[in-house]
Amino acid sequence: MRTYVLTTGVIFALIVVAHAWRMVVEPHLATHPSYLGLTLVAALLTLWAGRLVWRSRLP
Repeated sequence: MRTYVLTTGVIFALIVVAHAWRMVVEPHLATHPSYLGLTLVAALLTLWAGRLVWRSRLP
């Protein structure tokens, strides 16, 4: 289960990086509400997956 959560966390992190890069290249996306919302959701899922993986390491 830990591997699955880690993998999905990395995928969501890559989505966030791609969205951030696209906002730099296409500045009009930085003001588009649905694009920002999807980026925020992906970032929150990345943090959640990171928290789950971190907590699974603790005894």
